[in-house]
Amino acid sequence: MTDYTPPEVWTWDKDNGGQFSSINRPIAGATQEAVLPIGKHPLQLYSLATPNGVKVTVMLEELLALGHKGAEYDAYLINIGNGDQFGSDFVAINPNSKIPALLDHSTDPATRVFESGAILIYLAEKFGEFYPEDPSARAECLSWLMWQMGSAPYLGGGFGHFYAYAPEKFEYPINRYTMEVKRQLDVLNRNLSERRYLCGDDYNISDMATYAWYGALVLNNVYDAEKFLDVASYQHVVRWATEIADRPAVKRGRRVNRSWGPEEKRMLERHDASDFDAEV
Repeated sequence: MTDYTPPEVWTWDKDNGGQFSSINRPIAGATQEAVLPIGKHPLQLYSLATPNGVKVTVMLEELLALGHKGAEYDAYLINIGNGDQFGSDFVAINPNSKIPALLDHSTDPATRVFESGAILIYLAEKFGEFYPEDPSARAECLSWLMWQMGSAPYLGGGFGHFYAYAPEKFEYPINRYTMEVKRQLDVLNRNLSERRYLCGDDYNISDMATYAWYGALVLNNVYDAEKFLDVASYQHVVRWATEIADRPAVKRGRRVNRSWGPEEKRMLERHDASDFDAEV
């Protein structure tokens, strides 16, 4: 219990917010002039290897694995801890100041795409891959994609924040978001008990998007919550996530714009397939 009473008009406490207080603020827009680099390929990605960033690099690597040369891309690191997402050029691509952001120079003028789900759809339509043609199958794919987009904030900004990052631990929000995350895992587990992938036998963008968040949760001990959430009990989610994690393109995609972890798993920038070593 707490004796906190909300004020009549909320005011921003800049020092409150825990680990990410330095980059959270109640206003939008650029805070500094910053020019983004432009590489040699039409597709320019500005990102970080968080789950939302991984969705897009996995998609691009999967497209390249199928032989789509037009999917070659340059990926530049956006260090959100340093506030790179508030640079003027980045905000021009994504006014929401969140990674990832994509600029496609194959069009005139160049096409900006922001929000990870929108980028997945854009690339799927551009290259005609990982996106069902049948209207009913496409609706199923989009339904699961939108499920992920709507559900993951409860996992990350809800459970992840209050369980792992908040400056103080409070029982109510942790219980509330734990309950919701376990409900979401149960939704996935029930669906995957009858299907190889989210929509059936075929792997598509809904799997890429959902794996980036929930695969990381059940396989990589995100938030140090593996035991707390009893993730092993969601056996169908674990099976599905493990199969996706073993795909070579997924292994490559998870490395791009990664600035932490073992050195051999990092890749701050990506400009060519030769950037990957033989072990990946």
